[in-house]
Amino acid sequence: MKITMELPDNVLNILNIPKDKLSHELRIQLALFLYEKGKLSFGKARELAGLSVWEFMEKLSENKIPLNYDIEEFAKDLETIKEL
Repeated sequence: MKITMELPDNVLNILNIPKDKLSHELRIQLALFLYEKGKLSFGKARELAGLSVWEFMEKLSENKIPLNYDIEEFAKDLETIKEL
């Protein structure tokens, strides 16, 4: 799906992002926001951002957004380790 958005010139000036990089940067920011709010999983947010796992983790760190890692995921990881 393609979405078109109009942004006022003064907002573009404040963002100070080159126009050729604006779409990519906005996708990253949207992905970070949706991940932080719990609307997207890590994998889906990373996919939306168009970044590798490590690049997305770096963006999370830069924006001081913690990984959503709950007890269930920890338990699954422990079981995986035990199987090794």
